[in-house]
Amino acid sequence: MTTALGTSPVLERADRAPLTTDELAARIARDIPAGSYVNLGIGQPTRIAEYLPADAGIVLHTENGMLGMGPAAVGDEIDPDLTNAGKVPVTELPGAAYFHHADSFAMMRGGHLDVCVLGAFQVSFRGDLANWHTGDPDAIPAVGGAMDLAVGARRVLVMMKLFARDGSPKLVPECTYPLTGTSCVHLVFTDHGIFEPGPEGLRVHETYGITVAELERRLGVALVG
Repeated sequence: MTTALGTSPVLERADRAPLTTDELAARIARDIPAGSYVNLGIGQPTRIAEYLPADAGIVLHTENGMLGMGPAAVGDEIDPDLTNAGKVPVTELPGAAYFHHADSFAMMRGGHLDVCVLGAFQVSFRGDLANWHTGDPDAIPAVGGAMDLAVGARRVLVMMKLFARDGSPKLVPECTYPLTGTSCVHLVFTDHGIFEPGPEGLRVHETYGITVAELERRLGVALVG
């Protein structure tokens, strides 16, 4: 069903369940342009590699020093010396290249990546990103290369659950966790919908297992069209 929100049509799929992690990974893969150089963040975003078309010419980068990463390795493919930044065994594609960690970060900081996909604890309606620390005294900070990617990639996508385990939204008016970057997120892909943050507020593009009206109620904000 297509719903009009302001001037923008919304693909509203309240008749189905929220997207599974694999369905969400496949949905994000469809939005990555052919020929892009892409970094997939640690955790759920790495699943996107399984759904990228082999003929799309998309080159995956990892901050631990590799271009041309393939899908996750299984069985006899596993090489303990060949892992992504999350230490998950991966495969290599023809033409893969390896380089120093510092050179890898120079690629990230120098604007040489077309797209990065990061996980997040919170994203604000303006596109601020918080994904490295919850601020809890006992939490272990995990910044990795997120700050470099957030400011260095030409397009920053977020893959996350829309609601935390306690039911609170992770799309928020203002981030309460320490920031990774400000106004850096272009699109947020979640199990319940796809959203575009911006200076005027939060636009919804697609919903899954929830209506726009219910989204507005649970997020506590009017969505812009």
